[in-house]
Amino acid sequence: GKPLIGVNHLEAHVYANFLTDKPPVFPAVCLVVSGGHTSLLYMGGHRRFEVLGQTRDDAAGEAFDKVARFLGLGYPGGPAVQKAAQSGTAGIYRLPRVFLDRNDYEFSFSGLKTATINLWNKLKKNGEAAGVNDLAAEFQEALVDVLVEKTVNAARQRGVKQILLAGGVAANARLRERITFEAGKEGIAVNMPPPLLCTDNAAMAASAGYYQYLE
Repeated sequence: GKPLIGVNHLEAHVYANFLTDKPPVFPAVCLVVSGGHTSLLYMGGHRRFEVLGQTRDDAAGEAFDKVARFLGLGYPGGPAVQKAAQSGTAGIYRLPRVFLDRNDYEFSFSGLKTATINLWNKLKKNGEAAGVNDLAAEFQEALVDVLVEKTVNAARQRGVKQILLAGGVAANARLRERITFEAGKEGIAVNMPPPLLCTDNAAMAASAGYYQYLE
């Protein structure tokens, strides 16, 4: 006799935000970044989503995984690249900030992934000592730059006072640090689940199911 509620996986990631000490307020802009998805959403209320933009090819998490595997850093790629980047320096190598020159909220990470691989191969071909940690740091910075700038721009243009982070890549320390800092300069608060609740978990599904049940 118990209700059976079907929960959308991405919606569940968003609803991990409602398990924090300070639940989100509406309206908000939500960045969903995971191994299979990268989407920017406008959230006008509970379960009221408008897609502002999404990736045209690789998701952010997918790019992390592929670059980490190519550089021999291990799996899952997000934590592996983050760990290597902590011992490296962004800017020693220069990678593109894809779609950052566009006036929309679309993303593309396939080109960044390819540019990273091509740079690595070029350095090896020229006999140069390629710094894995430095390249990991630049790759992470290039990806984070795009995510942060587009998200903060969307929040500013939509006039919201809060940004939500969701999905496995939302556990990335550099993304959390940068988006909090850049949004703070605009007077926009950032709500994000603890890293443990960013990756797939049962609690987020329960949270989404609970608010769906209330309807």
